[in-house]
Amino acid sequence: MNAKKLAAEKAVEKIEDHMVVGLGTGSTASHAINKIGERIKQGLVIKAVATSVASEKLALEVNIPLLPLAAIESVDIAIDGADEVDARGNLIKGGGGALLREKIVAFASRRFIVVVDQSKLTDTLGSFPLPVEIVPFAPALALKQLRALGCEPSIRKKEGKEFVTDNGNLIIDCRFARIEDPASLDTAIKKIPGVVETGLFLNTMVSEVIVGYENGETVTRTITAARS
Repeated sequence: MNAKKLAAEKAVEKIEDHMVVGLGTGSTASHAINKIGERIKQGLVIKAVATSVASEKLALEVNIPLLPLAAIESVDIAIDGADEVDARGNLIKGGGGALLREKIVAFASRRFIVVVDQSKLTDTLGSFPLPVEIVPFAPALALKQLRALGCEPSIRKKEGKEFVTDNGNLIIDCRFARIEDPASLDTAIKKIPGVVETGLFLNTMVSEVIVGYENGETVTRTITAARS
């Protein structure tokens, strides 16, 4: 049983005609995109905005009509995965390298639904390295400042080269032992010149977390800290 797929498809059930839908990035979000494509074949009428080039490509393959990110003022519902979810509904995202666009779309959404399998749940964030997107101008300075916050930072690489985001930036993966106060850490990191965005998605941004389990069940957690 594919628990990620179960969670993603459960979230897609919440999409209604004439909504603007935010499409996340990553393996779990891909399940949601494919399911939305199936619903469009069955008559669902929506428009969508993608959070990465990869998600845009998949959406076009399954005939989801897309809007450019610059054209939207708000999103009715966004569906995306997460690399880690703590007991209060805070997230680490950005394993797929799309954290900046993902956060822009999540922030613009009236309803942000996070879909994960049970392996992504944790009491306290920190097992998954925290991605931080930086401008490529002076990475050594950013590494030094991030290290001073108590992590072991490293520039992300892919196939032996520095990974470059869809925005032309670099990602530093920060290994913290535990992230007890995500909000304070998010604020501290953003004070570092050259930092564009962090992969910390605070629970004030999250509406629901849908968790898929290998036994075929899904559980929906409403996050009470979510903004109205």
